[in-house]
Amino acid sequence: MGFEFIKKLPTPEEIRNQYPIDEDIRTLKEARDQEIKDVFTGKSDRFIVIIGPCSADNADAVLDYLTRLRRVQDKIQDKVLIIPRVYTNKPRTTGEGYKGMLHQPDPEKKPSLLAGLVAIRKMHMRAIKESRFTCADEMLYPENYRYLSDLLSYVAVGARSVEDQQHRLTVSGMDVPAGMKNPTSGDLSVMLNSIVAAQGAHRFIYRSWEVETTGNPLAHAILRGAVNKHGDAIPNYHYEDLRLLSDKYQKKNLKNPAVIVDVNHSNSNKQYEQQIRITSEVLHSRRVDPELNTLVKGLMIESYLEPGNQKIGVGEHIYGKSITDACLGWEESERLLYTIAEMC
Repeated sequence: MGFEFIKKLPTPEEIRNQYPIDEDIRTLKEARDQEIKDVFTGKSDRFIVIIGPCSADNADAVLDYLTRLRRVQDKIQDKVLIIPRVYTNKPRTTGEGYKGMLHQPDPEKKPSLLAGLVAIRKMHMRAIKESRFTCADEMLYPENYRYLSDLLSYVAVGARSVEDQQHRLTVSGMDVPAGMKNPTSGDLSVMLNSIVAAQGAHRFIYRSWEVETTGNPLAHAILRGAVNKHGDAIPNYHYEDLRLLSDKYQKKNLKNPAVIVDVNHSNSNKQYEQQIRITSEVLHSRRVDPELNTLVKGLMIESYLEPGNQKIGVGEHIYGKSITDACLGWEESERLLYTIAEMC
């Protein structure tokens, strides 16, 4: 038999009961959720920046980073609303490599899913307590969402997941904004169809239950670039790309049209330093076009304490340096956040 059943894991309810949130976290999350929703519904003209490491591999380094973000947020809060990336699952194209804290709480030790479930919940709780931020995470596994659903204020669905029915239907039951990335092919119709599905009401099987959802009117687009048949990166952050998306949005009966532009991945061809230049171009496009000023709600930026990335178990480990995709370092990130505030 191809499956070895190692252990039965606790349900989300059991984990949440074991590691419950207190009234402080609950109240802060409600306030943060409303602030973020107001941007997507147009009640607020603040600009969203979803920023942080490619993968949250070390809780202490992540909290160090978030504490620094908090100091910046306090200075630019009238213009910019920061949502930290605390991504605990890492999609792997070939299935090889580090799959995130959920799988490996310690990247240099063997996987432990039970320890991972506890570690990611504790880290997100620490994030709220110590930085006063509620954060974003990627929904790589729809059945795992409820382990963190009382802590997250934003969810992203990745390029390889956006065509999956279960991802789309699960988003339809969320009450926070969810970004649906364009697939790696770059097909905007696939992305928009995923938003249509996520905004609709559905009945389906979820964690062995028959469930019914009311639809998520805050599901929206994320542009992350594409890859052609030769494996070359094709960006989709240029003015013409944003205008095309705007036109396509108008042909769909969708609530709260919005897009977040991911300035890394195939938009930068994973040249992480290019995120600074791409950010400036997107903000310029937004400034010169009133429709894009309304449509483009924010940016997604990969950033950590140290620039670049490093391999696990090769040489001396550098604190706060990505072990997955390369990221901007803190100094560049801090300057970029202030620049974004000035340009908004």
